[in-house]
Amino acid sequence: MPRADFYLIDKPRFREQPLLLVCELTKRAFAAQQPTLILVRDFEQAEAVDDLLWSFDEDAFLPHQLAGDDDDADTAVLIVPPGVETADRPLVINLREECPTLTFERVLEVVAADEAERTGSRARWREYARRGFEVNKFDM
Repeated sequence: MPRADFYLIDKPRFREQPLLLVCELTKRAFAAQQPTLILVRDFEQAEAVDDLLWSFDEDAFLPHQLAGDDDDADTAVLIVPPGVETADRPLVINLREECPTLTFERVLEVVAADEAERTGSRARWREYARRGFEVNKFDM
């Protein structure tokens, strides 16, 4: 059964910079050897995630790139802006407003602390449940 895990941001360091949580989750996925897609909302967010993945942990090296190159299949972590086609992966980190339509085993939803974000996440929660996903929530 596919799984949808919602990570609700609560800790001050993640409230100040929600993309830090994305980096932490990406680091865990890489350590578990899970090829990962990070679905971002726009190209600006893609660049922000790309920059942060290089700098958030000086002891971690997470092979990543913006999706759309010939060597996508060889890169552990792909950052995918809207409109860029890429092959399915077992793990998806979703930062978009809508549920991904890709095929995957697990999706991680990173939800910021503001109410508008929480409202959108509730709709995605219902959609995943409707699709038969096992849905979980974690306060971060």
